[in-house]
Amino acid sequence: MEFKDKQSIYLQIADYICEQILLGKWPPGERIPSVRDLAGMLEVNPNTVMRTYDFLQGKDIIFNKRGIGYSAAENANELILSYRRERFLESELPEFFRTLYLLNVSMEELQTRYHSFINEAYPTTH
Repeated sequence: MEFKDKQSIYLQIADYICEQILLGKWPPGERIPSVRDLAGMLEVNPNTVMRTYDFLQGKDIIFNKRGIGYSAAENANELILSYRRERFLESELPEFFRTLYLLNVSMEELQTRYHSFINEAYPTTH
């Protein structure tokens, strides 16, 4: 996993876990890798993974069954989408708008490019 400088490693790991859940690789209700296993896979300190698991548990995305390990919650997909949407709207969108303003990109140009992107990336979903 390639880590970026702009975000804490534990949050980047949280994004990775959420992605695995959304992609169906770690289905809701089923066990996810242990702290030690994931730390080994990602080549990070187990304390960092533990911080990630505590963070995701606080958001009810994962839960810990004593003696069994961590699992994705049954409603993990909805919780992940809600969390990521909120983070995008509060953190990333203002920076995006700032860049649009500084570069003098109009909403019309943005809309045109957005529709082109959707048509190219997801041609059969609309």
